[in-house]
Amino acid sequence: MTIPFNKPYMTGNELTYIAEAHANGHLSGDGPFTRHCNALLEQQVNCAKALLTHSCTAALEMSALLLALQPGDEVIMPSYTFVSTANAFVLQGAVPVFVDIRSDTLNIDESLIESAITERTKAICVVHYAGVACEMDEILRIASKYGLMVVEDAAQAIYSSYKGRPLGAIGDFGCLSFHETKNVISGEGGALLVRDEARIQRAEILREKGTNRSRFLRGQVDKYTWVDVGSSYLPSEIVAAFLRAQLEAGETITARRIAIWERYHAWAEGHEAAGRLRRPVVPSYCKHNAHMYYLQLPSLEQRTGFIERMKAQGVQCVFHYVPLHSSTAGLRYGRSHGDLRVTDSVSDTLVRLPLWVGLEERLDQVMATADDVLLS
Repeated sequence: MTIPFNKPYMTGNELTYIAEAHANGHLSGDGPFTRHCNALLEQQVNCAKALLTHSCTAALEMSALLLALQPGDEVIMPSYTFVSTANAFVLQGAVPVFVDIRSDTLNIDESLIESAITERTKAICVVHYAGVACEMDEILRIASKYGLMVVEDAAQAIYSSYKGRPLGAIGDFGCLSFHETKNVISGEGGALLVRDEARIQRAEILREKGTNRSRFLRGQVDKYTWVDVGSSYLPSEIVAAFLRAQLEAGETITARRIAIWERYHAWAEGHEAAGRLRRPVVPSYCKHNAHMYYLQLPSLEQRTGFIERMKAQGVQCVFHYVPLHSSTAGLRYGRSHGDLRVTDSVSDTLVRLPLWVGLEERLDQVMATADDVLLS
């Protein structure tokens, strides 16, 4: 492929930090690089505690455990999301309740949440699609009214904010991803963000296989033992060393991605005015991180043709999620609330364009190729 959809970016310090981790003689989890990354995240998002995990999936699973869900409990979420958003709660016996998304931001439609609440509802899990914030004020109002917890799937949203508040630290728990397709990467990796200090201790225990090892390492107990359920959610120090280099350059990475996003957005304006496509919508009170640039084409056939013809000319574009509510497992483990027509439509028509640091030099080629496809 001449221009790939994604190309992992390195700052130049990753291998140096990995060598330093090896020289420290500590390659397992929770070494100095892990602690440094935790501290950087806490500073950047202003949360009580950040805990690196081996994936965003792991962070979501930890949030589900922290909710103390019981079989049959319900968690409201969008269907237009990655499978891990639902799987984390299904693993605890909970039922995902899928509601439709907004046609502008493609985030969960907050106006549909309240009618989806039942006596079994325990939480709302929001997904900040493309790094653009959900309507958190209204979602928090509903959660407070009904005594519900809020989990932010902020896998795509590092360095994004809602009315000045960093995403991931607004709800009770936030989950970040550092997968190689994200803005800041470590190959595989994630983090759980905990808003309230009262929940930190149990989060540490769950992450450390159900033991109080974190308290032992801080000298708060003279030995550690098994005290609760848990699993091994820690990343290695090699992963954390790589991530440290990325987090230290996070603002620069974000600025370069935003510059690419803005060039795409200006280019697509004429095509939108001519009715060939729809551009992304970012509310004025939301600061996004340019996680992706997508187009919505008029039909599934046009989207399929666009991807095929771009690929034939050496530019890789991709569609995104297949809705969870209509998937085999979604039909088995979850239920839909109301008509999810926007979700179905977006799934059929959305296409993602290449966006990665370093694409700047090839961006004109991508847009010129897209012009040829759209105008022919």
